[in-house]
Amino acid sequence: MSKNLVVVESPAKARTLSQFLGKGYTVKASLGHVRDLPEKELGVDLDNDFSPRYVVLSKKRKVLREIKDEAASAAAVYLATDPDREGEAISWHVVQAAKLDKVPLKRVVFHEITKEAISSAFRHPRPIDLRLVDAQQARRILDRLVGYKLSPLLWKSVRPGLSAGRVQSVALKLVVDREAEISGFVPVEYWSIEAELAKERDGSPSFRAGLVGLLGGDKIELRDKEQTQGLTTELEGAGYTVSAVQQKRGARQPAPPFITSTLQQEAWRKLRFSAKQTMAIAQQLYEGLPLGKQGPVGLITYMRTDSTRVSSSAISEARSYIAGKYGADFLPPTPRRFARKVKGAQEAHEAIRPTSIQREPAQIAPYLTKEQLRLYTLIWQRMVSSQMAAAQIDTTTVDIEAKSNNRRYLFRAKRSMIAFPGFLTLYQEGRDDVEDENGKDLLPKLAKGEQLRLLKLFPEQHFTQPLPRYTEATLVKTLEELGIGRPSTYAPILSLIQERGYVERRNGKLAPAELGVIVAGLLSEHFADIINVGFTAQLEEKLDQIASGQLQWVPMLQEFYYPFEELVVRATSAMPKITEPTDEVCDLCGQPMVIKWGRRGKFISCSGFPKCKNARSVEETQSRAASAIPKISEPTDEICEECGKPMVIKWGRRGKFLSCSGFPKCKNAKPIQVTVGVSCPRCGGELVERRSKKGRLFYGCSRFPKCDFASWDKPLPQPCPQCQGLLTLSKKGMSKCTQCDYEEKADLEG
Repeated sequence: MSKNLVVVESPAKARTLSQFLGKGYTVKASLGHVRDLPEKELGVDLDNDFSPRYVVLSKKRKVLREIKDEAASAAAVYLATDPDREGEAISWHVVQAAKLDKVPLKRVVFHEITKEAISSAFRHPRPIDLRLVDAQQARRILDRLVGYKLSPLLWKSVRPGLSAGRVQSVALKLVVDREAEISGFVPVEYWSIEAELAKERDGSPSFRAGLVGLLGGDKIELRDKEQTQGLTTELEGAGYTVSAVQQKRGARQPAPPFITSTLQQEAWRKLRFSAKQTMAIAQQLYEGLPLGKQGPVGLITYMRTDSTRVSSSAISEARSYIAGKYGADFLPPTPRRFARKVKGAQEAHEAIRPTSIQREPAQIAPYLTKEQLRLYTLIWQRMVSSQMAAAQIDTTTVDIEAKSNNRRYLFRAKRSMIAFPGFLTLYQEGRDDVEDENGKDLLPKLAKGEQLRLLKLFPEQHFTQPLPRYTEATLVKTLEELGIGRPSTYAPILSLIQERGYVERRNGKLAPAELGVIVAGLLSEHFADIINVGFTAQLEEKLDQIASGQLQWVPMLQEFYYPFEELVVRATSAMPKITEPTDEVCDLCGQPMVIKWGRRGKFISCSGFPKCKNARSVEETQSRAASAIPKISEPTDEICEECGKPMVIKWGRRGKFLSCSGFPKCKNAKPIQVTVGVSCPRCGGELVERRSKKGRLFYGCSRFPKCDFASWDKPLPQPCPQCQGLLTLSKKGMSKCTQCDYEEKADLEG
């Protein structure tokens, strides 16, 4: 009896499916795409309705031969590639390349690799959806047209080997534009005033309230120090009375289960996984991992989705688990269902969730890598918490009147407490805008009309801040909000702009490299209507319309290409060669030397190229310049303790240092100690500035190594008012004692 042939993308998926399908099926992996447009030519017939010319990838010829041989004797071929446009296109390409036109073809789609889902999919096969194939073809041809036409312009203008993509260039522009906003931002000074207050008699702990404005009137905007100090003086003589107390209970609802974009965002916030790393690990969890005697098991549903829908059976399983684990109080009265938020979301898909809620992270931890377990735990917690009861938050707001002469000011204190944790017991969504949460001390019981005692006023200077640089999480969020890209494209977009040297990470944030700024500037100048957020989002919508059968792909490409081709022709003659002038003159022909870009970065070349081919690296030029500068040293009164010669001050990579003037015969050297005017609390020596191995500034005793006292916080000259110990100034502006628990906001002048 002939077997059925099943075609999937990966060996891992093949192993998991084989376990469920049994002996009547042979499962083969295509190892991704089997054919594509040719690498070194356009591969699109512009005169014949943009007809693509596909070629079989050299590494896939053997795979295709095996599939073709197996199909020759198969009863039917089941195409079980991923349930999205790309998976549909892979199935279609396999059929075309292997010429599987003489055997029954059945397309099967499932969103989780479980026995039930596989059985259901194989009971309900369908034909290949050519609308999805057309949408994927249109995207590929669009990207090829843009890349093939724009990249040579960058080669000519900047350097060979650069690339420009339809969507990646828009993502790059977002990063470059944000950097320009940050660079051009002008900070505006403003001030705030907080009052530390206490009840008159009962000894309750003090609390802080912030100045809002005039009572019953406008807010007060404090623009400078003089205005703030004048108001501070006035408020020091005011009487403080509770004018209103409001208590309110509110519900905080859980976040929905993950879609692709939110998974990538949260994995960055909580795990510091890049989008590319997140999707690679999620793919492993989806395709199946061996769990001991169970064999390979698909642990999560399909991870490329923009739908928050969850099946009724999964919701029922989650509610049953919550009731048993946490009790009835943690279960909402009705199942929670989330409305989709992403435009064009494919509701046939589900959200990303565990294939079984009963498969707790701790149970499968021995079979997973550290990274797999961390991501699975995140997905599991998010899904379970989405069906848990809302958290109940009690918020108390106290309005305080400060009466001074004929003016009445409003101070406000607001505190929130969790009355019932609900879903927060298990999971809380991360945030991009991490704020410093000060002033979370509890409020004493207060009543309207109650008199309060002013302990101290705390005026504080602030400056407005620009929008922060993008992180991978916030850039994915922005791309999704703008309608740029789709679940399968977010990770490749972020990877491409970094791998090609256009964008680099700095302290976890995305910043444009110099090359990225140049490329974005050229493309924005000459292709403003193409490398454009609105235009790119419109193209994505048109691709969605092709997938749904509302639009034909050839007219869409015609509408895009002909205006685009006109821009390319104009830019070919208008786009300049990027060079930077220098003060150097070519030592071969006497013409000016200029800085150009090459495959390995910047280099210096004769402006007379190609007649004069004089060129050298920027590093060589810098080395020549450095050797021409005389070695500068400053004399000191200090004598070298090793050879008796005078010590001199020299400059090194970390700044000034003391060196013996007899160098290199005597190599005695030591750092210059910058004192801070404060004695060591341990031995009475001088505290000095020092640097860690990584260059971080800290403060230590000058008698090191005999005394090893050290502090990351800057020592203050005034002693602790409680124990006379050493006070330090923290980065949050707090004066803290190193010997007792004294801590207070630093004075305005300090």
